[in-house]
Amino acid sequence: MRKLVYYVATSIDGYIAGPNGEFDFYPMADDMTAQLNAEYPETVPTHIRAQVGLDVPNKRFDTVLMGRSSYEPGLAVGATSPYAHLRQYVISTTIKSIDDPAVELVAGDPLGLVRRLKQEDGLDIYLCGGGNLAAQLLPEIDELVIKCYPVVAGAGIPAFHGVFAPTVFALTGTRTFSNGTVVMTYSR
Repeated sequence: MRKLVYYVATSIDGYIAGPNGEFDFYPMADDMTAQLNAEYPETVPTHIRAQVGLDVPNKRFDTVLMGRSSYEPGLAVGATSPYAHLRQYVISTTIKSIDDPAVELVAGDPLGLVRRLKQEDGLDIYLCGGGNLAAQLLPEIDELVIKCYPVVAGAGIPAFHGVFAPTVFALTGTRTFSNGTVVMTYSR
């Protein structure tokens, strides 16, 4: 069965973005970028893959789920289909329509969508974000890949923004990179 994997960058204090959606404050490192791009090439948006010469087949994912705030940064740079190399779903009750036929808008029942997708053949499902959608999908998240950057944001969008629902995961791996970022993998 396919897994739903929340692959996400966070600050030390658990924020995935600043109060206004900023995500450019994470310190990057060449060793980390090379390793993670090799392992998870599908998580790099299509327009950036072309810029960095990342032309490889999908390894881990063939589907991506995004909330409105995860979809909009692509729109700001003219990328109406930010992950053209994947099946794309935007889950939002505030977006009324999406003009790109490669991106499917889902207005409700994200849990039902994930349960249907898990029954299909294919690679795993990449949960791109955001925190609101991650909280809604927590019952179906099978794995977390958390890139914890050595930054305290102080405020912003939390990795999970929802109701109090303690959910236990088991740590299955850690890696540390030259910039101090720790990548932790957890399985349900």
